[in-house]
Amino acid sequence: MAATTAEAGTRRRGNTRGQIQQAALSRFTEQGYDKTSLREIAEDLGITKAAVYYHFRSKDEILESLMGEAMVRLDELVAWIREQPHTREVRLELIARLSAAASDGLGDLMRCVQVNETALDSLPDHVNLARRYKHELWEAATPPDASVADRLRFRLAVMAVLLASQGMADLGGTTQERSAAALEVATALMP
Repeated sequence: MAATTAEAGTRRRGNTRGQIQQAALSRFTEQGYDKTSLREIAEDLGITKAAVYYHFRSKDEILESLMGEAMVRLDELVAWIREQPHTREVRLELIARLSAAASDGLGDLMRCVQVNETALDSLPDHVNLARRYKHELWEAATPPDASVADRLRFRLAVMAVLLASQGMADLGGTTQERSAAALEVATALMP
């Protein structure tokens, strides 16, 4: 069944918006947030600067949209873990879900924020995305009676997944191999 002209236009706009976000994220991470212009993002995509302005008024707005989407995903993950019993199986499922989210763009965003930490100080509090959610995940998934060693093991497991998703090409292997290795390490660490 053929899409109507309105449906096709909506799909193109939605796709362009996502492409702008990804091109911006790549530029912000590679050359720095301060050194990236909307013109460069438009050129990377072969579109006009006006087309970028149609979707986003500024690069701050682009980054805030990426952060907002990530926050929704992480809020859902934290809410899910809070509803679960404190078992190793649930913590392993949390690690698997976090790994999937990290592989699906969340890791790239966290790496961008880390690389541009100083430049992003003026943006809203949600630039502390990684710190905030690491703590929320740790708190929600750790039983109140967990030993110090078990608390450390869980935190190290979360960090293994997050670190592997933040580039780390110097470890060798492909992105998928590093992600699988991180999941293996996290599983072994998990109390």
